Amino acid sequence: SGFDAVELLFSPNPGEPLKPMRAIASSGEISRLMLAIKSALVAQDAVPVLVFDEIDANVGGEIAHAVGARMRELAKRHQVLCITHLPPVAAAATSHFVVTKEVRGGRTFTQLREVSGKGRREEIARMLGGKSDEALKLAATMLDQH
Repeated sequence: SGFDAVELLFSPNPGEPLKPMRAIASSGEISRLMLAIKSALVAQDAVPVLVFDEIDANVGGEIAHAVGARMRELAKRHQVLCITHLPPVAAAATSHFVVTKEVRGGRTFTQLREVSGKGRREEIARMLGGKSDEALKLAATMLDQH
């Protein structure tokens, strides 16, 4: 029956003083911190399933690849369900499901389907921005990295 308040102090760059995270951290930094905290906590707990809902929000490029690699590491010891819109994170997964929505007769229906092989490569290419030869080649390269 008490009240606790926790404030995280954060220094985004070497040599900078610690400041309240809520005041200075970007949404990408907050996403990466949440992934780091969850990673540390699961090492201490026997949590069988981890769910990440767009933990990679507002990150891209090299950081997106690092997030994907970290998720893959976590998946060696836990079941990981990750909702993502980033191709590098999706490419790092061992299984890939696509969720689509369709309106029929004024109602919305949601469909979940697993993609693999050529279909997965095409989905990664779609996430990259299209199904051009270049996007398909990049998707294949990303999938081959894992």
